[in-house]
Amino acid sequence: MKKLYILFLFISISSIFSQEQALKVSLSFENSSIKDVLDQIENITEFSAFYADNWFDNRKITGNYIDTELETILIEIFKDTLINFFITADKKIILTQNSIIYNELPAGFFGNLESKKEDGTINQITEINPVFYQQQKVSNNTETVRIGKENKNNSQKTFRLSGYAKNMRTGRPIPNMAITIKNTDIGTQTNKNGFYEIQLKAGENILETSSLGIKETRKRVIIYNNGQLDFTLDESLELLDEVILKADIDKNVKETISGVTNIDVEESKNIPLVLGERDALKVATALPGISTTGEGSAGFNVRGGKTDQNLILLDDAVIYNPQHFFGIFSALNPFALQNIDIYKGNIPSEYGGRLSSVFDIQTKNGDKDKFSGEASVGPITGNIVLETPIVREKSSLLIGGRGAYANWLIRSLDEESLQDSEASFYDVIGKYNHQINDNNKVNATAYFSRDDFSITSDSLYIYSNRSLSLKWDHKFNDKNRGKLILANSNYQFNIKFDGDTNDDFDLGFGVDETELKLKMDYLHSKKFKFEYGLSSKLYTLQPGSIEPLNSESIVDPLFIDKERGLESAAFFSGRFDLNKNISIDAGLRYSLYNALGKSSQKVFQEGQPRNESTVVEVLEFDTNEIIETYSNPEVRLSLRYLLGTDFSIKASYNNTAQYIHRLSNNTTISPIDTWKLSDLNIAPQKATQYALGFYKNLNDDIYELSIESFYKTSTNILDFKTGAEILLNENIETEVLQGDGMAYGVELLLKKNKGRLNGWLGYTYSRSFLKLDGDFNEERVNNGDFFPTNFDKPHDFSMVANYKFTKRFSLSANFVYQTGRPVTFPVGRFNFGGSEFVVFSDRNKFRIPDFYRLDLGFNIEGNHKIKKFAHSFWTISIYNVLGRNNPFSVFFVTENGEIKALKSSIFSIPIPSVTYNFKF
Repeated sequence: MKKLYILFLFISISSIFSQEQALKVSLSFENSSIKDVLDQIENITEFSAFYADNWFDNRKITGNYIDTELETILIEIFKDTLINFFITADKKIILTQNSIIYNELPAGFFGNLESKKEDGTINQITEINPVFYQQQKVSNNTETVRIGKENKNNSQKTFRLSGYAKNMRTGRPIPNMAITIKNTDIGTQTNKNGFYEIQLKAGENILETSSLGIKETRKRVIIYNNGQLDFTLDESLELLDEVILKADIDKNVKETISGVTNIDVEESKNIPLVLGERDALKVATALPGISTTGEGSAGFNVRGGKTDQNLILLDDAVIYNPQHFFGIFSALNPFALQNIDIYKGNIPSEYGGRLSSVFDIQTKNGDKDKFSGEASVGPITGNIVLETPIVREKSSLLIGGRGAYANWLIRSLDEESLQDSEASFYDVIGKYNHQINDNNKVNATAYFSRDDFSITSDSLYIYSNRSLSLKWDHKFNDKNRGKLILANSNYQFNIKFDGDTNDDFDLGFGVDETELKLKMDYLHSKKFKFEYGLSSKLYTLQPGSIEPLNSESIVDPLFIDKERGLESAAFFSGRFDLNKNISIDAGLRYSLYNALGKSSQKVFQEGQPRNESTVVEVLEFDTNEIIETYSNPEVRLSLRYLLGTDFSIKASYNNTAQYIHRLSNNTTISPIDTWKLSDLNIAPQKATQYALGFYKNLNDDIYELSIESFYKTSTNILDFKTGAEILLNENIETEVLQGDGMAYGVELLLKKNKGRLNGWLGYTYSRSFLKLDGDFNEERVNNGDFFPTNFDKPHDFSMVANYKFTKRFSLSANFVYQTGRPVTFPVGRFNFGGSEFVVFSDRNKFRIPDFYRLDLGFNIEGNHKIKKFAHSFWTISIYNVLGRNNPFSVFFVTENGEIKALKSSIFSIPIPSVTYNFKF
């Protein structure tokens, strides 16, 4: 290293460059280092260069100069470096990094930026801003960094500093890292990909960084020009007393789409439910607009819709029956679930095939760093989920299982008729996720559940769900992302009858669907982003079959022809922020449905009721031949207007189409329900919904208040003629009616998010009606007028509350009140031909008694020691504390010539339970 001289700004005038004539040099070099070129200049001239060897990298340069000024050569050599130079009168070339040596103060340094010429005109002088900073002591952990190369002709007072921040351990970007300048109000933060940009004043700036889980840093940045500074930072672990993170706490106000409900599965553990079971789907029914027909009933009625009008997705695969044992227990392992988004208002255009709602259920990713798990033991069920890394920090596996051991409880009851009964179920789930690289990741989820129950000694009911999904996420660039999803779902049931007679049978039904979906996301700007894609779904239905259970049975086998259909769609949606107050979410979905053969389709005589006597032709369709085609454009539109930072109004409009129908004579989902695809004689269901709502956060987001109203009309809603037979019916189109539906209501929610006491109050007033009107008496119900549906319950009130005494002890309460659902009662009787017959009222003219129930739970968290095998959680709960004998249904029997009304209930006494949960 040559001796480096430190020069001061004001040096002797005699030593300043003042040559009368510039030195010209001839010089040629090829693939030489800068140091070698400087040595060559020293050899052919009388000049000496002064610098530090470590200022130069290993770059090679090439040049050929003939009779060229030395200053010009030096400018060319250093043009792509941070090196400046100064030539003195005594033939010294002084090199400096970043900065410039001035031999005189620039014009205008003392503020005079103009002068008069000899002719009296004004001569404007360009303002020059040399970079000065004071030498000062900084702490040992503060690094000094010089950015950019000073330029004499640069008049800027601020410069742009940009860069990238990444995690030292993982190499991943650090998003949302705060970058501030000490003793100023200047600051910025990294974006989701770890990039940042900030304007700094020329000279010295003390730059500080901070991010959750990342060590804080401080750098002394001396900036001479625009430049780049990257950060590679280590993680920081700090023990805190308590950290509460609330993401999107004002999302309810600022979200553009209306009618969206989010359920945090972890928070649902404090809500007391039957037999201590944690059940996020049951929690959903305590929210406005979502209800069930009663205790022990499966399925959901959302804003006046039928139970088959809900699309329930588990990691993008459809679940047809998400509940065990007629809806008493959830069929989804709560420890495997992460989050549930419920769309009951404006449904995003990527979803289709159902009229009322979408339950988008996402499972957790397994832990990629360490082995962990969670388990529970209750009086009826046991549950466990395990998580383990496969390739550390890249891939993981989550597996879970749950089973019921309820037979001991049933047989311990003092009821002789139940001694031979049994009830058991189980479900298993597995999920693999793999981060291939920063741009690609894959997820695969597999799920299976099965129920076996027998209330009598001769019949065994079996039903099962199976789903598989594979998702590939790909990032094309910072603006374009896409995902490809392949999913398969299967639902089936069987009834095995093995009695004392020779008519034993095995009856079954099944539905299978496979979907391929491509979804693309494009972020045009902060104010505009949109999604688009394609999907196609193939349905295969086995409407029913029966065959002898054994060789002694006299039952004749019967197999109803399979049904197949292809539902395809193209969708597009965009979110536009017109300004800071107005946001629009607009989408269009175009669905196309083809009913496919192989099939026989009856053609009925026009102007006549559908029955066997009015069949005029039977059409035969070969395999995959198109029977009928239906298409529907579906509009999804939502508007949000901010009336303030914590107050908004939202309005929405959407229309939907559904090509698959559930056939049932029951009020709620039953394991023996069958499904029917739209075909030549059964048209798809359609619905249109309008909604308007006000959303307000109070007291620094502690409280949420929302009021939503909706009005919905529907067509081609499937129902049945009085006395219809649907099981194993080859002519099902002669038993069904399709009519118009109407529903409207108002939903009120008051939620408290913070404090020792938290929870919500929800109230819904809603009505749901159906009209079945045809040209013939057998096609009319209630004279063709609108009548209440089986699930019309005008008043629905719920309260969910949790009070924390300490960090370990809390008390929970859950109260529900609902109007009794409609029923049809006998109102008279008459004798004809020596026999007595019953006269029934109009359909659904009466109601069963109102429903109400109070549940209490006491929750005990384990101690909060860091070093222990597992964290425990006890739940002691009492379901139906008041012992209310809530009727599930009212039915009528004839005994000794008298018609008697009987009431059935599910839980008519308080049900205590103790559940132990532990997490490791």
